[in-house]
Amino acid sequence: MLKSREDAYGHQIHDYLREQPHVYEIVEREDGYIDISSGASYYFAPYRQWPIYQKRAMAYVKGHVLDIGCGAGRVSLFLQEKGFTVMGIDNSPLAVKACQKRGIKDVKNIAIEKISQRLGIFDTIIMYGNNFGLFASMKKARSLLKKMHKMTSGEATIIAETADPYQTKVPEHLEYHKLNKKRGRMAGQLRLRVRYKKYKTPFFDYLLVSVDELKRILKGTGWYLLKKYDSGAAPYVAVIKKDPLLK
Repeated sequence: MLKSREDAYGHQIHDYLREQPHVYEIVEREDGYIDISSGASYYFAPYRQWPIYQKRAMAYVKGHVLDIGCGAGRVSLFLQEKGFTVMGIDNSPLAVKACQKRGIKDVKNIAIEKISQRLGIFDTIIMYGNNFGLFASMKKARSLLKKMHKMTSGEATIIAETADPYQTKVPEHLEYHKLNKKRGRMAGQLRLRVRYKKYKTPFFDYLLVSVDELKRILKGTGWYLLKKYDSGAAPYVAVIKKDPLLK
């Protein structure tokens, strides 16, 4: 569990809830590259403001839903209002508190590494907000996908957002791809931390993948890529179906 001084993301969300509208976090990569977020308002965006590629993929949601990296609860809240039974999980204690304040009925302070059948059996797993990145690496992704296979129903679906790291011309990103390859890492395997005011997370791995890399990760895990929804840029949503014959 993140300590308060490490919960940069959660403090940002809470400040936004306290009517501080211009709230942004800084994302710092291990090589010193920094970027600024689009702002906390994105984490609270109502469905009408979602990008079309995210909206279209929501047609595959069914049954009992697990929202991994639920953040401020935009996905959980939308689905809950539509009558779905939803559990949200996040490793940020303050994000979980924000979800509770916003009326999310079932939300837990759990990191993705701690998921198990003890949480229940789910029909849909959602990983929006680029949360495929929480898989961190190919090895960890494959391990977690096999775990997800055991905690889902026979025709389950994972709806996950990621971004193709190769769709860039930014010199600093291309240099980082080369550095990763020298170290035996995937090009889009980032090592980051999030900063907000005086708060900063520990450095953590975060994974961006192309469609071909996604398919390689899925192979042999009991999941396959059914459909891809493009954003017209690097981000995309993958609709991933369970193969009930693979265990």
